[in-house]
Amino acid sequence: MMLALSLLLFNQLPYSWWVFAALFLTPDLSMLGYLINARVGAATYNIVHHKGIALAIYIAGIYFHSYGFQFAGLLLFAHSSFDRMLGYGLKYSDSFNHTHLGIIGKQKSV
Repeated sequence: MMLALSLLLFNQLPYSWWVFAALFLTPDLSMLGYLINARVGAATYNIVHHKGIALAIYIAGIYFHSYGFQFAGLLLFAHSSFDRMLGYGLKYSDSFNHTHLGIIGKQKSV
């Protein structure tokens, strides 16, 4: 429902749908922090994928009459909602696979 709400609100903005589709996966660039280490990677990933931050950006866009901020907030919120639907949660700093929703990916056999 949160993803659907994002799409409904995006429809009110003066942007084409192809822009939304083209940029939908850009929040995943935050995973590049893992090239430094797991702690930095988790921090960068969690900042970009935090729904509260996405909502704050969207609300700031409404307050300042900025379609750009509204778009950015909705894109982040939609992407994060989609990730949660797929079972990808916010990351813990010990490994990429350890999320607040549980362990993701294939489990290593002992």
